[in-house]
Amino acid sequence: MNFCTLIPTYNNGKTLGNIIERTLTVCSNIVVVNDGSTDNTADVLGSFSENKNITVVSYPKNKGKGYALRLGLQKARELGFDYAVTVDSDGQHFPEDIPLLLEAAKNANESRILVVGSRNLKAEGMPEKNTFANNFSNFWFKVQTFKKLPDTQTGFRLYSLHNLPNLKILTRRYETELELLVFSAWRNVKLIPTQVRVYYPPKEERVSHFRPFADFTRISILNTFLCFAALLYGYPSMLIRSLIRK
Repeated sequence: MNFCTLIPTYNNGKTLGNIIERTLTVCSNIVVVNDGSTDNTADVLGSFSENKNITVVSYPKNKGKGYALRLGLQKARELGFDYAVTVDSDGQHFPEDIPLLLEAAKNANESRILVVGSRNLKAEGMPEKNTFANNFSNFWFKVQTFKKLPDTQTGFRLYSLHNLPNLKILTRRYETELELLVFSAWRNVKLIPTQVRVYYPPKEERVSHFRPFADFTRISILNTFLCFAALLYGYPSMLIRSLIRK
């Protein structure tokens, strides 16, 4: 498959180098989006400057994970890739599991796909707030799309770059991944969950930029909007596309 790995990063200099090195064992082409990091991220990326298969997109001010994803997906498409696997830079994802997503995509025998790397939400060290947030998100996703997924908040995914929703994304932070998932479902892109590993470091070592109150509020507002949009656009769109494909 003609694919690259997309790694959005913000102040994860301690883990980014390790993630890139491990990714290179399974994927030779990487796009890193430096989302205005203020730590040693630039130095870490500089240590890979001789590798011409690593493309770095940087800007000085942090604009959010959603913004970084949008730029990264656009860059991957500009570089001529057909698919992009997104991996977080905080060390929670196992880049070694990328072949699992590729295998799921190949077995689907379908070009309009979005493979969702589903985490074990009962894994050791899984924060309780993450489990609640994911169950909350899973419920509303099913309401908005009539489709069921075990993990709608995972950032470990394989996107078909030729079947993405409009990348003029409404949101710019964590909720963007939910937005992309819902709009893909409305376009009748085949959603394929596949189980992947996840690692949660001890609390004292964990680096998280998720702000519980602010980010959960934004996700709630997005879900409210998507419920109304489902009535006016989502449900009719899925029905019409299904009839056309038949």
